[in-house]
Amino acid sequence: MANLPDIPVDSALARLFRHPRTQAETIWFSVPGGQKLFGQGDASDMLFVVRTGRLGAFRREAGQESQFLGIIRPGEPAGEMALIGGVPHSADVYALRDSEVFAVPKDVFFEACDADGGVMTELARLMILRTRQTARRGPVGDPSVFGFVAVGRPGPIRPLVERIEREIQALGYQATTIGAEAASAPTEWFSEVERVHDYVLYVAERDETAWAPFVPRQVDRLFQVARGDRPPQTQGSPPGAATLQEQGLVDLLLVQPAGLERPSGSEAWLDSTGAQRIFHVRRGHDPDFARLARVITGQSVGLVLSGGGARAYAHVGAIRALRERDVPLDFVGGSSMGAIVAAGLAMGWDQVEMDRRLHQAFVDTSPLDDIALPLLAMTHGVKVSERLHTHFGETQIADLWLPFYCLSSNLTTGAYQLHRRGSLRHSLRASIALPGVMPPATDGQNVLVDGAVMKNFPADIMRAAQAGPIVGVDVTTSRSITADDVARPSSVWRWFWSGQWRNGPPIVSLLMRTATVSTGRDLAAAREATDLLIQPDVSKIEIRDWGAYDEAVEAGYKATIAALDKLTRPISQLRRRQSLREQQAAGAVMTPFMASVHTAAE
Repeated sequence: MANLPDIPVDSALARLFRHPRTQAETIWFSVPGGQKLFGQGDASDMLFVVRTGRLGAFRREAGQESQFLGIIRPGEPAGEMALIGGVPHSADVYALRDSEVFAVPKDVFFEACDADGGVMTELARLMILRTRQTARRGPVGDPSVFGFVAVGRPGPIRPLVERIEREIQALGYQATTIGAEAASAPTEWFSEVERVHDYVLYVAERDETAWAPFVPRQVDRLFQVARGDRPPQTQGSPPGAATLQEQGLVDLLLVQPAGLERPSGSEAWLDSTGAQRIFHVRRGHDPDFARLARVITGQSVGLVLSGGGARAYAHVGAIRALRERDVPLDFVGGSSMGAIVAAGLAMGWDQVEMDRRLHQAFVDTSPLDDIALPLLAMTHGVKVSERLHTHFGETQIADLWLPFYCLSSNLTTGAYQLHRRGSLRHSLRASIALPGVMPPATDGQNVLVDGAVMKNFPADIMRAAQAGPIVGVDVTTSRSITADDVARPSSVWRWFWSGQWRNGPPIVSLLMRTATVSTGRDLAAAREATDLLIQPDVSKIEIRDWGAYDEAVEAGYKATIAALDKLTRPISQLRRRQSLREQQAAGAVMTPFMASVHTAAE
């Protein structure tokens, strides 16, 4: 029986493999990269333990994208929950690269457990911690091996990857870049390289036709690297990357010219490559490479902004405070008015431009005073559409500097609709189409209304999009509406001549608040996904008071400063995993899984 790497010799799991019958009947076999070990719904009749290579666990839900649950590294078990529970497997498990696996038959496993109760106790502890990690803090076992494959004609990409390597090292990790020189190395060599480095970056140039198909079979996640200033060539899935592509683990990295104001044509590259996420790096622009290093090491910061009408101006103050404290903002998303502010951030607006554009679009004159005969809504929605066009133009979401998403509510399907591609202004128009106040947007035969109706604070969407810490700003917790807010004006004429009609009648407050009310379960799930939750006190700001900009911004700024002052370490490090050096300094090198559950326990 070959030794199991990374299992402490005195652990119960190691003792399992010293049991005589285990040694006699355990099966040792190879799983080629991309091949499924077992599937969701399959019977559970084996305990699997990885010897070399890596496995990835994924769960499929009807009508939703495959969910990445985590990575299973050498020395870690797979399938233990289903085996012990006597139920079918709840996830698909694939080999992310050529792997070797031990399989212990069910009856042999339980006999060994009867002989040594510590085996079951240790596995139960691991199962509990894995469950908590998946439910509360994202995937178990973050990716640490990444591939970079040239597509199109980007020129040499190894210098770019080595630049990323240096940025990772600057974050305190051991990283290395490996190219075609390793093409003939045995499986054990790759496992050893990955064991002694925190992060391994494999790179394949365009002309390395023998090495390029191997790279996708050796990594946890793959970047396709292309020139953003050139039209795409038909590529499809890179050779060897079918499993990664199927599970949404292939990203697109577009290299842009230095000094470029805004990318263009990125949607076509997404169509060509089928990538899940898109990142832009400008040549010579240090912050772009630093962002990629944070993305790879799980230190990228996601910002999620809730809807809330005029109260969402508080998001501007929150952003100002985060910028003052040098918090990097790497992913942004939101719903309703939160989506508008998030889009400005993704466009690259600085604080001055953000203030100016929001004043022009919402503050200086009401966007909701084009009153209509209420057949579909109380306003025509023309003013809002015109202002979105003025400030966002024909920008496509894929051409934004930061990864961005927003939500609308699809009344046709009865589910929220996630906007990560397509026209930015059309997506925003759908996300703020408050039912009864603005006419709905359409997408083919689908009717779309304000995202706040079904998911007002989409922090859980951000958790699925990136592994780093999440900052959430929620403006919906304050006391929002009282009987006075919906009282009928004592004089309609006085109400009209005072100009208050431009904010809409009191029914607008009622409709806006109705749209932004979330169930306790939805709020708990969304807030559980955040690492720093900021809740500005905007209770004194009427939800349709579009002129209350300064008060709301100040509330957001104060609440964010107060939240940041309570932290004991930078936001980007809230999910930071220990480096190998740090583990060694602490007196023991834990397996990757034990390192992750140690963090979860803290």
